[in-house]
Amino acid sequence: MTDNGTAKTTENGTRHELAQVNIGRLTAPLDSEQLRDFAEGLDPVNAVADASDGFVWRLKDESGDATSFPIFDDAWLLVNMSVWRDTNALTAFMYQGLHRELLARRREFFERLDEAVTALWWVPAGHRPTLEEAEERLVHLRAHGPTPHAFNLRTAFPAGGTGPEPEREPAPEPESVSRSAS
Repeated sequence: MTDNGTAKTTENGTRHELAQVNIGRLTAPLDSEQLRDFAEGLDPVNAVADASDGFVWRLKDESGDATSFPIFDDAWLLVNMSVWRDTNALTAFMYQGLHRELLARRREFFERLDEAVTALWWVPAGHRPTLEEAEERLVHLRAHGPTPHAFNLRTAFPAGGTGPEPEREPAPEPESVSRSAS
């Protein structure tokens, strides 16, 4: 998908989009009975994400699958990476419909991890982040907390900005639920 005029323009005229990555360590194999509801929800959730206002791109292979991408050399980790117009568009998608239902059940599907599993960062409009970038942003967030380089929804930074965005209604820290559109 192209920019379509949805990117944020900073004071210096640079246009940005919001990249997000979230990871989750499965509690069972993806094809197990325990994860059936999650696995069956992937395609419908991704279809809603793809059609959402402010959605730009998501990591997937040629068949549309996003469950085969390795991250942090851990075969039990699923990765979801996408690009959105801004934090409002991402949040609007995350907390409605089937995605919200699956998010509420995340403990059935994913282990609780003590370190950050979600990172956000601004990219130039049209840039598509790599898995290496995603790993680096998560590692940075874990080591330094929220900064303009890598942040979360609780402490978001504006595109091209140095300070956090003004306080908004608190959003719970998202944890991995959907591999390709959360």
